[in-house]
Amino acid sequence: MASPSPSTLLAAAREGDRAALARVLSLVERGGDAARQVGTQLTSADGGPPGGRAYTVGITGAPGAGKSTLTNALVREVRDAGHRIAVLAVDPSSPFTGGALLGDRVRMGDHALDEGVFIRSMATRGHLGGLAVATPEAVRVLSAAGFDWVLVETVGVGQVEVEVAGQTDTTIVTVNPGWGDAVQAAKAGLMEIADVFVVNKADRPGASEARRDLERLLDMSGSGADTDVTWRPPVLTAVATTGEGVAEVWDAVARHRAHLEATGELTERRRRRAAEEITRLVAVRLMERARATSGGDQAAALANEVADGALDPWSAAERLLEAPSA
Repeated sequence: MASPSPSTLLAAAREGDRAALARVLSLVERGGDAARQVGTQLTSADGGPPGGRAYTVGITGAPGAGKSTLTNALVREVRDAGHRIAVLAVDPSSPFTGGALLGDRVRMGDHALDEGVFIRSMATRGHLGGLAVATPEAVRVLSAAGFDWVLVETVGVGQVEVEVAGQTDTTIVTVNPGWGDAVQAAKAGLMEIADVFVVNKADRPGASEARRDLERLLDMSGSGADTDVTWRPPVLTAVATTGEGVAEVWDAVARHRAHLEATGELTERRRRRAAEEITRLVAVRLMERARATSGGDQAAALANEVADGALDPWSAAERLLEAPSA
């Protein structure tokens, strides 16, 4: 029996078929022609602003900061308010299976039976462009499936994780109590993408010092007072395991959303992200062409010349580019 087409799966996902939704997200993760078909179907059916209807919140921070626990607690806040929410837990890929390695869904089992919650671990699956390309498309799929909010949780603070978290409307950066966390946050580039800071596990020693350090770094970075025109990231404390401070975190997200909408920055952010996404997709297509151009007998012969020292790689690349297309 032939597999359902991307358009058929997407139509089923819109009607609430969670299995179909999971399959559509798998197509997006793998990339290629099927992912392009999904993107075309979303555009033709939805229209609307870049990024779709769902409001996106990124949650990132150092490993062990309690991001999954905080995400779990925030999901409860959203559901208590009557909204539908999806979670993309962005994991590194397994070097053996290509699938999500950490499986953060295990830590969010409280919501497993809630039809208003959809939790999915995402991995690069090895395709060109990886998570930076797949995540915005996955958000559009979830938006088309009727979710009001999408939380994008990353597992660490590497370049890819920071880039993915920065693709959301509001970004929460989570740190732990302890000397050096604020400095590490600055080194990782998190100060630039954070809209809300959360010192999680605030029942441990060092929470007030971590909060003070972050406030000081914000002062040094030139973040002024929170006004109708500018936004200074608030530094909040929480204990996600007990729920303490979680309501205040979500209130800060709501205030940031209101600020973005009132100033027009939300539309501008989404337009910038759309432009960046197009650039990434162009890079992916060019890389695909480069790999195709770099294959074949001529490329192999040129590689041998470069390896033997008879030709420099720049000249070899020029010859391949100048060769007639197959």
